[in-house]
Amino acid sequence: MPLDTAVAENAGHATALVGIAAVVAVAALLGLFFLWLRQPPLVGFIAAGVALGPTGAGLISSSENVAVLAEMGVVVLLFFIGMELSVKAFVLSLRQALLVMAGQLLAAMVLALGIATLSGASNSETIILGFIIALSSTVVAMKMLEEMGVLRGDAGRIAVGVLIAQDIAVVPMLIFVSSLGGEGADYRLIAIRMAVALALLGGLLWWFGRHMKLKVPFAEAIEDKVEMLALGALAVCFTAAAVSGVAGLSPAYGAFLAGIIVGNSTLRSRVIPVIEPIQSLLLVVFFLSIGLLIDLDFIAERFWQVLFVSLFVIAAKSVLNIFLLRKTGSSPQTALVAGLSMAQIGEFSFVLSSAGYAAGALGYDLFRLSIAVSAVSLLVSPLWVNVMHRLENMASEGLENYRQALAVAYAHELHEVSRGRDVLARGVDWLRVRLRAARVAYEQRRRARRGGDS
Repeated sequence: MPLDTAVAENAGHATALVGIAAVVAVAALLGLFFLWLRQPPLVGFIAAGVALGPTGAGLISSSENVAVLAEMGVVVLLFFIGMELSVKAFVLSLRQALLVMAGQLLAAMVLALGIATLSGASNSETIILGFIIALSSTVVAMKMLEEMGVLRGDAGRIAVGVLIAQDIAVVPMLIFVSSLGGEGADYRLIAIRMAVALALLGGLLWWFGRHMKLKVPFAEAIEDKVEMLALGALAVCFTAAAVSGVAGLSPAYGAFLAGIIVGNSTLRSRVIPVIEPIQSLLLVVFFLSIGLLIDLDFIAERFWQVLFVSLFVIAAKSVLNIFLLRKTGSSPQTALVAGLSMAQIGEFSFVLSSAGYAAGALGYDLFRLSIAVSAVSLLVSPLWVNVMHRLENMASEGLENYRQALAVAYAHELHEVSRGRDVLARGVDWLRVRLRAARVAYEQRRRARRGGDS
């Protein structure tokens, strides 16, 4: 290779590394900033990707360099969710979780049909939009509930059950969306794949719900070897993902099944603390890649459309979640906290959008709109954290309705408004008296002036 070519290539790699380093540094700073504000740091990661991405400062001109790591982040995330899934606890809340998830999906499809009617979307685009709207963010919701200290309570248990049901539903959704491309989609083959996927998942849940944990060969020899635990777990994760992808199911589905198997083995307690830092790092890259996907020019052109759709979807999901949780037996307090925690659009919606666009089933404009709306819903999630912190008073006060809960949650603000109203009333009275006195004094001076003239 000529020296000039080698130097040019090295310079290009160095420039790319400088851009990546800048994005990671900004992401760390913004993550710390949002953490200092007691908000989810992932919002800072998304903001870093937006600010420094192709339509921002342009330090990273393409998201291709990050896309592979982001896809790995999704695979490892589902592997980790599978590992942490408590089969017995999930089975106990399975009925309510499935009912709520089914209601969310049905309502999301109706909402997507309305959006499709206004935008002229095709049938496949309507289905993908429904999937996107139905999903909530497992990461954001669990962080919210954990910061409130209710993750282990009723609200946390029910919300986590619904979120896990959604994460499981992502698998057949991905299979279905990936098969929608082209005019000649074989729906019978899609149905067979989904049936196989659900049968494998149901079989695993049934087996581990009735049997003891798996004994891993040579477990005693590697249980204290951190590098072997990490390497072995990732090998299982990516091997299962690769086999599942080749079989036409989904890499994320294979990773999820592998996570369930490892999570129900004798090495679970050893593997989780080893994999968690790797999963967290790849998750940061995933949220950075979300920021890189956001098209600021598109948002600027259609600002009001993006804002209206985002707020409408968040409000509709909030009301719907609370309604479904109440109808399936949750108390008002539990339904309100759990329902608000699932109001945003989830991280897997980005995966579904990308899969639909790659398969040719989702148009470019709707792809950009879905990415923008999903990102906005995640970016405003700190507001939901604030609301939920305030509504935490419901549990201790034992309030009967939402009006009382809001009155208690915003008691300080209402008190300040009341004080401000009293101060304003006193100010108006003082001004009225002063004006009256000035008027009287003016009349007296005018009369005195008339008397002097006469």
